This record gives sequence, C-alpha cells and structure tokens, in this order.
Amino acid sequence: MKTRWRVMRGLPQTVIALGVVSFLTDLSSEMIYPLLPVFLVDVLGAGALALGTIEGVAESTAALLKVASGWWADRMERRKPLVVAGYGLSGTVRPLIGLATVWPVVVVLRFADRVGKGVRTSPRDALIADVTDPGRRGAAYGLHRAMDHAGAVAGPLLAAGLLLIPGVTLRAVFLLAAIPAALVMLVLITKVREAPGEALGGDPAPSLREGYTQMGPSFRRLLGALIVFTLGNSTDAFLLLRLTDAGFTVEAIAVLWALHNLVKMGANLVGGQLADRVDRRSLVIAGWMVYAAIYLGFGVTSQSLLLVALFLGYGTYFGLTEPVERSWVAALAPAGSRGAAFGLYHGAIGITALPASLLFGAVYAAAGPAAAFAMGAGLAVIAAMLLLRVPGVTTGDA
Repeated sequence: MKTRWRVMRGLPQTVIALGVVSFLTDLSSEMIYPLLPVFLVDVLGAGALALGTIEGVAESTAALLKVASGWWADRMERRKPLVVAGYGLSGTVRPLIGLATVWPVVVVLRFADRVGKGVRTSPRDALIADVTDPGRRGAAYGLHRAMDHAGAVAGPLLAAGLLLIPGVTLRAVFLLAAIPAALVMLVLITKVREAPGEALGGDPAPSLREGYTQMGPSFRRLLGALIVFTLGNSTDAFLLLRLTDAGFTVEAIAVLWALHNLVKMGANLVGGQLADRVDRRSLVIAGWMVYAAIYLGFGVTSQSLLLVALFLGYGTYFGLTEPVERSWVAALAPAGSRGAAFGLYHGAIGITALPASLLFGAVYAAAGPAAAFAMGAGLAVIAAMLLLRVPGVTTGDA
C-alpha cells in the first residue's frame, strides 16, 4: 500500500484519473479481444483471411489517426474533447460485437473501435505532459502504462470467470464489457481536467511535414532510431508461437501471458521512476539490449524453463522503454506541438509494425526461428547505436 501511494505522490489528479481510464478500457477490451478469434471462427464462420483483414484494417487505421489527431490536438483550444470522443466511440461500439451475426459487421465495429483509439491516444499523452511537472513525467507515464497492463491482466481473467457461469455465452461477455466502458466516461467527464493557463490553438496550423521539421534534429533522430528498432519488433504472437512449438499447452501459455503482463505492470512503475532520475537515453538503450538478448535466447533455446524465464524477463524491456520514451518525447517537443510530437511517435511505431511482422514472418518461414529472432536482435542493436546520436535529456529539460 505504501509503495502504491509513493508512486502516485506528486502526480496530478488528471494523471491518476487517466490511469484509471486506461485500466477500465483495457479491462473492457481484453474481455473481448482474446475471445474474438474463437467467436469469429466458431460462431460466425469466418476464416484466417477474415481475421487478418480485421486486424490489418484496425491497426493501420489506428496508426494513421494517431498522427492526425496529435496534429489536430495542437490546433484545438482543449485536448480533452478529443480524448473523450476517442474513448466514447470505442466504448460504445466495442460491446456491440456481441450482437453481430456476420463477420463483416465485426470488421466495421473493430474499425470504429480503432478509430477511437487513434483519436484519443496522442492527445491523451500530450495532456499528461501538459498537467505534469517535467520532473515527474516519467512517473506519470509509468503509472499510466502500468494501469493499462493491469487491465490487460484483469480483462481475460474476468471473461474466463464469467464463462464459467452456466448460461453465459461469448455474446453475453461481449455485451457486459459495456459496463467498464461506461465507467470510463464517468471518470473522464468528472475527474480529468486540462492544464491551467492559456488555451491551446489559435496559430496557423503548419503541415505535418513542417511540424516534423520544427521538432528539431534530436526528435527526428530519436524517431529514426525508433523506426529501425520497430522493424525488428514484430508482433508478440511469434513469441507465443515459439512457446507453442516448444510444447507449451494453451492453458500454460494463457497463464504465462497473464504473468508477463504483471511483470510489465511492475516494470513500468519502476521504469517511470527511473526516467525522472537517470539519463533517458541510457535507459532506452538498456531496454533495447534486454530485448536483443531475449530475442537471441528465444532463437537458440527450446528448454522450457529457460523460455519461461526469457518470456517473463521480456516484460522488463517494456518498463525500460514505454514510460521513458514518452517522457523523452514530451521533453523534446515544444509545448504547443506536443500533440503532433506524440502523433508522429505513435504513428511511426504503428505504421512500421505491419512491415516488421511481415518481414519477421517471412524470415521465420524461409530460414527458421533462429534467423528471425537474430534479425530482430540485430536491428535492436543497430537502433541503439543510432540512439547514441541523440543527446540525453535530463529531468530539468522541457
């Protein structure tokens, strides 16, 4: 209890409220997402192509909208309306999947859900930077990401518990996900406040290209290094595939996934605190080196205990990077362009994620897992070398 309050000490109410919002949102989303493939295939009769279409359209849409919404958030007088609109749209349409009778309807609803995510993400991260003292931004983003991962643990467990109740179907679970979604709107409307001071907006809106140039060379170099790293950072589904190939059962993988998210939650709390005390460049490089070591390990071993240790250790990489990168972006971006900066950050990662997974999958199929994981590790090392060109940012900056 004391540790929890120590983490929250000095953080604005808005940051804590947005952490609760992320927990409830992921709780609602993860009640549905892990069950969606079963629902599509067994209930609606969709196939692998439909699954790929749904997720490809959804994630590409979210990535592009994160860029646009971040830019637009700097043009508006307030960021909160975009945040509320994004969460509201996702929370409204996501549970409606339980009413779908054909899989194309799920495509539309999943698309709308990701539109909501794309609209809210960059303005939300900019809002966190706006309301938080520069010396506590690492802790703020660490808390937010930790609450997000906590929801990812609780959601599937709640869904599994509900399905154990006689008469509760997949459709019923999806519809019940509307309850935490409704609580999200209550918290957003009553507890989230803009930063005091002058309203944003009012200046002529530069193009995205002009805005990118105005960010400065340090931001552009950071973004370039992140793109190279993301090219080697494929979907975690390949890690789960490796565990499956090593003989782990579906039940065992589900437990490991929950434990993995618990590690991510704790690591983000610690990493966020470190981001306010230690050079951010050093932390991100350390995180990428952890990533490289774990990927190399996944490529060369098939021993069960070692794979478990590597998979759980993989959660520490997130703690060394997620809150640190966000606080670094906030420090490098001018105050009036934070929305655009977070849009470029999230958009670059999201857009690069698709070719990264395609590349990893192609190498995995052609040359085997060892080569694919080695490629991911190699790109992480190259990205770390590129990051050496970006000046470290201290607590007093921004």
